[in-house]
Amino acid sequence: MAEPKFELRTLTFIDSLQPQLAQFIAKDNKVYDPAEYDAALMIEIAPAMEIHRMIDMALKATGVRLGSVVTERQFGLMQVQHRDQGEVIEAGKAVLRETGLDENERAEVKILTNKIIRSVEQDHAIMFTGTARGNMVLAGESVLIMETTPAAYLAVACNEALKAADVKLISIKPFGASGRLVMSGSESEIDSAAEAVEQILEQLNQMQATKTGTQFS
Repeated sequence: MAEPKFELRTLTFIDSLQPQLAQFIAKDNKVYDPAEYDAALMIEIAPAMEIHRMIDMALKATGVRLGSVVTERQFGLMQVQHRDQGEVIEAGKAVLRETGLDENERAEVKILTNKIIRSVEQDHAIMFTGTARGNMVLAGESVLIMETTPAAYLAVACNEALKAADVKLISIKPFGASGRLVMSGSESEIDSAAEAVEQILEQLNQMQATKTGTQFS
């Protein structure tokens, strides 16, 4: 049987999971929960079920723990993490070697929605809180809403926002055809978070477009 031709949809390396994101992932995780400040890696490939071979290889070759698996019709997503960045980096390199892909062959990040609702009204805040899986939104706060495709890029974007600003993670969906991120906070902090999100996504797109640079620095 011929080997499958691989397509790399997403590859994102997170150097240090910020507490809110780590706790969000752990909240209803069905595999191994990451610890705060673990390094983490998300890889999404096609064909979807080939992700299981990549998971098996990464777990056997390194000390990483499996944090998440999503298999859809076309793409399969894996997340692994470890307190040692070197272990996570090696897991990513092992998958790239096996697929014969370069990390910058991944898909371009496309921002579908990028908006800030300033000084949100109470009814609107209650709606966000009612659908939240993280923190509550309070009336008067500003709310950042972002959607991207591929979805998994929102994980590193969220992490950079949490590093850059004192904001609350309301919800994040980093899988599926498109992903969604909602954060809230004061107007100035949300502006800082939005700037950090846009900066990391622009940086990843620049690397992908020029086929230069690496996230494994």
